[in-house]
Amino acid sequence: MKEKLVIIGANDFQAQLIKKAKELGYETHVFAWEDGAVGKIIADYFYPISIVNKDEILAICKKIKPSGVCSIASEVANITVNYLARKLGLVCNSAECVLLSTNKHEMRKAFERNGDPSPKSFLVDQTTDVTVLPVEFPVLVKPTDRSGSRGITKVLCSADLEKAIMFACEESFEKKALVEEFVEGKEYSVEFISYKGQHTFLALTEKFTTGSQYIEYAHKEPAIVSELMLNKIKNIICKALTSLQIQYSASHSEVKVDKNGNVKIIEIGSRMGGACIGSDLVPLSTGYDFMKMVIDISVGKTPDFSIKPHYKHALIRFIVSKNDFKRMCDYKMRHSGAVIRDAVILDEFPDNIKDNSGRYGYTIFGFDSEAIDQSIFGVD
Repeated sequence: MKEKLVIIGANDFQAQLIKKAKELGYETHVFAWEDGAVGKIIADYFYPISIVNKDEILAICKKIKPSGVCSIASEVANITVNYLARKLGLVCNSAECVLLSTNKHEMRKAFERNGDPSPKSFLVDQTTDVTVLPVEFPVLVKPTDRSGSRGITKVLCSADLEKAIMFACEESFEKKALVEEFVEGKEYSVEFISYKGQHTFLALTEKFTTGSQYIEYAHKEPAIVSELMLNKIKNIICKALTSLQIQYSASHSEVKVDKNGNVKIIEIGSRMGGACIGSDLVPLSTGYDFMKMVIDISVGKTPDFSIKPHYKHALIRFIVSKNDFKRMCDYKMRHSGAVIRDAVILDEFPDNIKDNSGRYGYTIFGFDSEAIDQSIFGVD
């Protein structure tokens, strides 16, 4: 009989995990709200249940008796995965770890306790008197418990602070937000896998974002930095993963490096990065089968670090407007041999994109040459 694997979530990004699990021979049991659940046609069994309904899912899982529970690329799914795995006695991080790595205020406190470099921040809600906050502008305001650039505003002056806090709190599940020091610098994400508390570096990703809304429109691997800087980032993140008590999972860390080479941790999730970073860019650019590692750990196996043939560079480019779509069609015509996969996520182009969920679609590229046509990083 096939081993059974429960997967939480079925959107386009989670569909890649479902495909990988089936490729590895698992019987897949997938839970997700039905709207946008493209993975339901791939799954062996699909259950149209919201991923926040943890106890309803647990009752079914007790009958399924899976060997593991997993997900990728989702903060909300990560919370449910951990809850189910703990209740079922499966391999997973602790409840404390998931709190520290999904609530940005608890995360900041953990970093401060352990001396990890991170922006200063203040916890606020819709009743906070903003006139007493000892902040220097600009600041970044964000929900304490969301991802995907939801509810984030860069605030340049005190007159706009209250509105930004209201916006962030409305997006927050717990109706709270952080007002934090704005960190200048180039943004990267760092992909690790942790097993029995040992942290293994997989890739450094260069991130490209739009202006004040910080919508991510491109990611490239490997990010080109000096060996000295790479080691500095790896050491900082390794220590921070321990601060967050991450022992059995992928992790996705976001950092900024300023012009003086100072590194600050923006945030860390105890799950694989979204936007196809872990599912596609890591294996395409490094040869590591990151999704297999996630599945292996969830079923109690040692992750496999063998390296398969790979490209010199891999990148994903999201479509954020109708003009951007035309630009990318032209780019793909000129570089058709480099296209790995196309996907359309939305039914129509958004009029005013507000966060990562408003991206129309994407294209993944793999390049064997050292040089990349830089026009791909332009955006309208």
